[in-house]
Amino acid sequence: MAQRHPDTAAETPAGLTADGLPGRDAGAVLEQYLRDQATGFLRALAPREGEPGRPQDESAEAGRLMRRSARRIAGALHTFGSLTDPAWAEPLRAELGWLSGTLGREHQYAARLTRLITALQRLASAEEAAGTAAVSQADDELWLPAPGEGEVPAADRPAAAAEPVPAERRNGTGTAEALRESPARTAEGTEALIGAARTATGRRTPAPSPAAAERGTGTGPLAVGAARAGALLERQLTLARTRAHSAALQAVGSSRFHAVVDAVALLASEVPLTPAAHEPAEAVLPLLAEKAQARLNEAAGHLALARARHPYNADALYAALATELVAERQDVPWNRVRVLLRLRRYAQEVFPYGDADPTTRLAAAARVLEQHREAAEAAAAVTAAARTPRIAPATAYALGVLHADQRLEVEAARYAFAHLWSR
Repeated sequence: MAQRHPDTAAETPAGLTADGLPGRDAGAVLEQYLRDQATGFLRALAPREGEPGRPQDESAEAGRLMRRSARRIAGALHTFGSLTDPAWAEPLRAELGWLSGTLGREHQYAARLTRLITALQRLASAEEAAGTAAVSQADDELWLPAPGEGEVPAADRPAAAAEPVPAERRNGTGTAEALRESPARTAEGTEALIGAARTATGRRTPAPSPAAAERGTGTGPLAVGAARAGALLERQLTLARTRAHSAALQAVGSSRFHAVVDAVALLASEVPLTPAAHEPAEAVLPLLAEKAQARLNEAAGHLALARARHPYNADALYAALATELVAERQDVPWNRVRVLLRLRRYAQEVFPYGDADPTTRLAAAARVLEQHREAAEAAAAVTAAARTPRIAPATAYALGVLHADQRLEVEAARYAFAHLWSR
């Protein structure tokens, strides 16, 4: 199951209320927000082995807080960029994006591996449960006793059952004809027909193998390939995670990282502002926030929301089955909406206004689009694993089922977002 993204928690900066802004300049309000985020960024840093400014490698929480503050600073500089010096803000925003992406890649690979392994186990268990239920239902519909079980003594058998059986019924060729005539037979004749069907079909209830019963694992085609598919995904994603970890270590030890830290530390004391920042906040900030909302509405208007509102439309799945990279191109506008929605939510933190319902709806939509991104990237990882040369057919089958499952998760996220956005 998808985990809740840390950016979905709404917050109000100190000194601001949801009812409006105090009588302050727009630059002062923006400075306060940037100062709070810069303080959180610097708190995530801790000296380690005499190296100042290096993050704690053992603390995932410190890295999460650093990425969270970096995203919010970059988002505020993007939305309210007209209030800051562009020669200072644009390079800083680009560097914060680089840092957030580099530090978050290791966490993304780990979460993706957990997601895919959990999905494989769920699908294999569902296949085994469905197979057991199907066998149980078929046995209930046609239960035939074993030979010799419940036989009636010859002295008590009715005369109709003692008649000689024709040759076609002895070799099983007349079973279908006999069964079609069964409604017209007497009770004694029906018992004889059941005996003939038992002899012709030899149907028995399949018993699970002792090895499978002892292990508690399934024996279906998906369960056979799920173990190998899981091992292949674990090998590839673990290697990618190790490389991402090495890249993060190199990044935090580089001069580029220390330059970013110095620039963020400047936010805690002074923010280079433009003359427009000295205007009243009530006149400037709402206008900039509405521009962010307009960009979000325009991007959402290009989505196929009318189609996404229909359940089981299979657009996301069909796109993934095309010969070209249709799925990736289909996901691009949804990812753009996700980024613009994040910027709009960050603007809401700088300038909280209106009632709580739109804010709650934005947070819910952000969670849904984050699930959309996670499922789409997980499906892409499965596609990359399926391109491995010389994989077994069972492994390829399990990867195909897993890929379809993740694309259906993409479709479910689009369905949820379409209904949230149309409210």
